[in-house]
This record gives sequence, C-alpha cells and structure tokens, in this order.
Amino acid sequence: MTQQPDHVGAPDSDLISLLAYYLPAQRWFAAKGQTLTDENYRIVRRTVIARDVSAADVEQVLLEVTTPTRQDLYQLWVAWTDHVPDRVAHAVIGTYDGRTAYDALADVNVTAQMLSAVDEGRDFGSGVSARREPDAVIDIGAMGLVIGAEQSNTSIVYGHSAILKVFRRLDPGPNPDAEVHRALHAVGSSHIAQPFGEIVGRLAEGAGEAETTLALLTEFFANSADGWAMATASVRDLMSEGDLRADEVGGDFAAESYRLGEAVAAVHADLVRAFGSTVATGAELGQILDAMRAEADAAADQVPALAEHREAIQAAFDRAGDHAAGLNLQRIHGDLHLGQVLRTLDGWKIIDFEGEPAKPLAFRRGMHSPLRDVAGMLRSFDYAARGQTINPHTDAQHRYRAAEWATRNRRSFCDGYAAAAGTDPRHADSLLRVFELDKAIYEVVYEHGHRPLWEAIPLQAVVALINPGGTA
Repeated sequence: MTQQPDHVGAPDSDLISLLAYYLPAQRWFAAKGQTLTDENYRIVRRTVIARDVSAADVEQVLLEVTTPTRQDLYQLWVAWTDHVPDRVAHAVIGTYDGRTAYDALADVNVTAQMLSAVDEGRDFGSGVSARREPDAVIDIGAMGLVIGAEQSNTSIVYGHSAILKVFRRLDPGPNPDAEVHRALHAVGSSHIAQPFGEIVGRLAEGAGEAETTLALLTEFFANSADGWAMATASVRDLMSEGDLRADEVGGDFAAESYRLGEAVAAVHADLVRAFGSTVATGAELGQILDAMRAEADAAADQVPALAEHREAIQAAFDRAGDHAAGLNLQRIHGDLHLGQVLRTLDGWKIIDFEGEPAKPLAFRRGMHSPLRDVAGMLRSFDYAARGQTINPHTDAQHRYRAAEWATRNRRSFCDGYAAAAGTDPRHADSLLRVFELDKAIYEVVYEHGHRPLWEAIPLQAVVALINPGGTA
C-alpha cells in the first residue's frame, strides 16, 4: 500500500510564497503594513484534515511569522482543488502546479465536516482532534457560513443554533474563551453561551506540550442584538429630539444599562465560584500600578497630546496606590465593552472571554480586579455617546445631550452592578478611575495611529480622570 504524503498541495517553500502574498490582506493578520519577505515565514506543521471534500483536499497549516518586534503562530485551513467553485472564488490564496489553494473555512462543505467532527469527537492525527461536550446537542445538518465582523479570528455560524470560532493566532495552552465558557457552564451561569465542543491540538511534538485550543463551538444566539448597536441607536434617538432629556426619549437605554450591570456582576460572581479569588498583596498591587505607569509613559512618548499630561497621569496612579488596600483579584472577562454583549429574549448574554488578544496568554488567564471590566464598559458607554458628535460641525446642544446620555447610562450600569453584587464599584473611587484612565490612554494611542479624528474622545476622558474632581 502506497503511503499518503503528510501534506497536500505545494511544497513548503512554494506555499510560503503564496501565503506571503495572501496574508497581508487578511483582517486577522497582525503584521499588516510591514515589509516582509519569504524569510519571515516558517511552516511549523501541516496536517491533512480530509481528502476529496467537494473535490478538494484540506489541510491545517501552522505558520510562524517573525517580525522585528514580535513572533506569531497562525492557523490556516487550506483547501486544494483542480477546479475552484464560484462560492469560494473570493477566498483564493494562489495556484501551484495546476492546483488552486483557497481558505477552506469559506467552503460550506468543509465547515460541515468540521461540525460533524466535533459531534463525533474525530481524531485527525498529528495531535489534532475534535471533542464534544457531554451535554451538547449539535444540529449537524445546519449550514456553516463565515460572518464578516471578526477582527482577530474567523467565526462560522451554523443556522440558528451554533457558532464555531476558529482562532487564527495561537498560543500554547487552553484559550481563555474555551476555558472560561466550560467553567461557567459547569457552575450554571445563565449569562453565557453553552459550550458545545472544540478542536484542539499540540503545537509541538512531545507529551509535555500543552493542548492548545484551535476552535471553539458554542451556542449561537439568533435574533439577538449587540449592545453597541442598541446603545448607538439610543443616542441617535436622543439626538433627533434636541429639546428632550435622555430620560424623556422613547429610545432611552438606561433600563437596559441597569440590567447589563446586573448581568456583568452575576458573571463576575460566577467566575469566583468557578476559579476562586484572592486579595492583592502590597507587592501585587504595586506591580499592577507600575505596569499602568509604564504603559502610560510609553503612550506619552508616542502621542504629544498625552505628553503634556504626563505628570498629572502619574499623580493619578499615585493617588490610587494610597487607597488600594483589599483589592480583590479574580478571573475576569478582560476585554469587556458593548460589542461583547448580546440582548436576547432571556436577557443579556456576555460573549468572547478570550481577553484582549494583544496581551500575553499568561496575562489573559491571570487574576485581575473586576474593576478592569467595569472600567471597560464605562469607556464603551462614553464612546457610544461621543462617537456621534465627532463631526466638527456638531452643535453644542447635541454635544451636551451626548454627554448627558453617557453620564446617565454609566450611572445606571453601576447601579445595576451594585444591586446584584452588593458592592458599588464607584466606592473604589480612585482605583476605578485609574482602571478607566489606563483604558482611555490605550484608546488615545490607538486612535492617534488609526483614527486621528476620534482621538479627542478618549483624550477628553484622560483629562477628566486625572482631575480628582472630574468625571469622564
């Protein structure tokens, strides 16, 4: 019997040339805009997933990309075919020796195989396998379609029942999204998606290598609305009624903000039940504040508008250190904002527990103050409101109404959180302020580099938060 080759399609060197041309145009590729050559790419492993799936052979490719500032490991699912179907023409990677490579996740026949693999607990070989959660009920007949909203990963929605998130950038070990979903489901959390299963693999040979999450299958909330869309619609309603206050407009969002605060507090409590909690020592607290100081200094070096506030920013961190005794640490969401929450018929659901993708995995899986999540949501309310007024021709009345909306909904969120948690995050005062300040500084740097017109939104918050009596 002839042994099958361990890959399909082009040899490694030729595949690298195709990928070097293809990757810079992908939303999830972190090295966009950099000058790279084939020498910056290295194929770590290729695993044949399936042969002759709708006249294509499919392989998983682990690709290492090295730049002067970072090294990332990417996951690609590549299909090779002699005849490109029209349905995947938009996903073509390139051609070698008469065969065309395309992104296999764009092929409904391939995504159907992935769903069946999770349901069956299939072993693909080379350390790559799928597994189903014991209580999962998976509709294997649902068609899988890629959604276009993802930035750092690729998600496939199966009908109205399930969603598969394929992680593009990989770190060794379990992804927090899979780890947290499973743990929260085990303690009965009612504000998350039920985990259905995952695809896992080892990134290197050897029994000591931890299993890494390659893809996560969870419940999909059909007919839900994301918090960002709801919040910005509410702001627009207010803007169209310039003579009415936020609490007088039909689209007032404050009641939903209150319920959202309750949901976030409930999930924080569930995270403590699942992972435990601890109280920060003086040394740990110092490390938290020192990290914020260092990032603030680096930000001030990059952005002139921050540099002029450098001393006041550092003074804000000093004030927090004077009132930080008894800071609780626990697992948190880590990247919480209005785009990470969905309003369903059963209330608010919180999604995407991966944490901030730019942070190291150890940081994302670590213990942090829940105030970090609260601060992220407060910043999101501010953005939802003030993002409607970035046009320089916006009049003073509309700017006032936007600020009024932000204040009202930030307050309602904290009220709901306090009611459910039994502890009001605003009582943390200077600590909550520096977590929000830390987030706002990050936003200034981002906007300075990507959307200069928006830089004024987080900069306004920085100026307010470094003033002991000011509010964002």
